[in-house]
Amino acid sequence: MAPAPAHSDAAIPAPTPRQRGIVLAMLLLVYTFNFLDRQILSILAQPVKASLQLSDTQLGLLGGLAFAALYSTLAIPLALLADRTSRSWVITISLGVWSAFTALCGVAQNFTQMFLFRLGVGVGEAGGVAPSYALIGDYYPAEKRARALSIYSLGIPLGAAAGALLGGYIAQTVEWRTAFIMIGLAGIVIAPVFRLVVKDRPRPPSPQAQVPVSQVFGILAAKPSFWLLAFGAAAGSMCGYGIAFWLPSLMMRSFGLDLIQTGQFFGALLLTGGVAGVLLGGALGDRLGARDRKYYALVPALSYILGTPLFIAGVLSSGWAVAFALFVIPQALVYVWLGPVLTAVQHLVPAHMRATASASFLLINNLIGLGLGSTVIGMIADALKPGYGADALRYAIAIGLCSYLVAGVLMLLASRKLKADWVA
Repeated sequence: MAPAPAHSDAAIPAPTPRQRGIVLAMLLLVYTFNFLDRQILSILAQPVKASLQLSDTQLGLLGGLAFAALYSTLAIPLALLADRTSRSWVITISLGVWSAFTALCGVAQNFTQMFLFRLGVGVGEAGGVAPSYALIGDYYPAEKRARALSIYSLGIPLGAAAGALLGGYIAQTVEWRTAFIMIGLAGIVIAPVFRLVVKDRPRPPSPQAQVPVSQVFGILAAKPSFWLLAFGAAAGSMCGYGIAFWLPSLMMRSFGLDLIQTGQFFGALLLTGGVAGVLLGGALGDRLGARDRKYYALVPALSYILGTPLFIAGVLSSGWAVAFALFVIPQALVYVWLGPVLTAVQHLVPAHMRATASASFLLINNLIGLGLGSTVIGMIADALKPGYGADALRYAIAIGLCSYLVAGVLMLLASRKLKADWVA
């Protein structure tokens, strides 16, 4: 894996709008598969649970800790590798690895095998996101970066929606195992295409280019805004990932939808509220952030706080149509943070540290958010089951939604520190 070519600043031509658009489209495609492979288990949770005879706690572990353990910890060394060699190569290899393990999930015969294969999916995906953030930072100027990152982040609702729609249809018409295998093989096919199309930007030589990870950590650790942004995003992600994993099961258990209907419900919710929220966050981040850096954190703070009561009302409602109407607006609001916060993290360090800084942020976000979200809700549901039966999951989700309020408060505090910590 060769390092990216180095040139002087004056010798590096700016990428054309067409080049930027192609690179961003390919990164979006890969990120869509990233979340498709990551979240497909949520729509397949009930047939997988029945087939492998799992508890809700075990399902929660497969959706959270099994994926997050190595995904979070390996993200930093892989981001360092990407910063020092080739970001596009790291993304390509990672796509092939996580797609192969997704396909292997389709042959799992018990909890242990599925847990190990989900670990493998996490290992692969550890090298996908932080290098992609850094590539976008290389291709897009600061004043357009929040919008670009928000477009890239559309991979979250698009991938989750595709997993819900395709996974539900395949599982009900064929078998859940076939869904894992087909989607995994599709990612393997895309990997070489990505490598042919996406090239690293030449990076200017810097005497600080080979900085140790401890130096990046040192810079971030000294900035209060980093900790507030990271733990705020983690609190929001704990709820977000928990909802994304358990909402399909809730719709089947408490609202009476079948697998295909649940896929359509969840897919429609993500394609309306999710997409709108991601794009809104990027637009507001660039527009308001240009006036005052605090808005990169203030906009997400208000979005989290406003969305929470509507989400709780939807979870406790009595019919799927009412639930959908109540879910759409908060589903948009809880995705607003992506563009603004990811942009802010990019500007807490010098440019040549971006991938490592992003991975440091993702380490905290994913260990707490992804690692605990689905697991904690599953444990609460198991604890409530003797008293609430099939509705135990409904109340477990309602309790979990309170972490959005914690996220809002932490983002609000971050907005007061961001301007002083910003690196132009």
